[in-house]
Amino acid sequence: MPAAFRVTIGVMDGAALHVIFDIAAWLAAGIAGLWLSRIRGLTFPSQSTELRYLAVLVFSAGLGAYLFGTLNLWLSGVPGIARSVEGALAGGIVGIELYKWRNGIALRTGARFALPLAIGIAVGRIGCFLAGLGDFTYGTPTAWPWGHDFGDGIMRHPVQLYESAAMGAFAMFYLVAAIRPIRFVIQNGFYLALGFYGLQRFIWEFFKPYGAVFGALTLFHLLSLAILIYAVVMLATAPLAKVVHERAIA
Repeated sequence: MPAAFRVTIGVMDGAALHVIFDIAAWLAAGIAGLWLSRIRGLTFPSQSTELRYLAVLVFSAGLGAYLFGTLNLWLSGVPGIARSVEGALAGGIVGIELYKWRNGIALRTGARFALPLAIGIAVGRIGCFLAGLGDFTYGTPTAWPWGHDFGDGIMRHPVQLYESAAMGAFAMFYLVAAIRPIRFVIQNGFYLALGFYGLQRFIWEFFKPYGAVFGALTLFHLLSLAILIYAVVMLATAPLAKVVHERAIA
């Protein structure tokens, strides 16, 4: 079999696996959301399930995903179009905050998305890892024993698995908080998830081959800092009133 044909087949397999894990990530996130509301009996602000709210969230997240993903490609000297989960988070945050400001909604509406977000990223990043070089989410070369060859003969940091493990750990932390339950974590879980995501993502960016835009910092370094700062501000100004509560189960 010609080498070029084998490479093409490998890329197709990686792309297919990525799609499979993208679907699995959405399913896992959906199951997590159902578990919180149906089994744990947690209730969240109803605004976050309204059709207009969800439409704005999906549109702005999609726009951010492709805008920042593609911009990072260009800044790294790689032509093409790409999408980014961090870009989706940033786009979703901006879109929803503008929507709430436009409609006079002062209530914080992200609490229901904390666990689905963490689990979705943890599962989805496995797909990025299996997609190989074509996904452009691999790490820089390393001599560390857990380095991975993505198909070009170079051992690289499996940064996708670093992120998957980190967000999986946060998901476990949140699960414990939901079972006990720890009110502060449940009420502010979305901002805790965002803050943790921004922090761990900032660290992993030092192990990626992306083009720098400010000193040694890449576009996603700066975006990670912005998300982290947003989360810290929201946590520091969290209202005392309970916006999430657990229904009594007879």
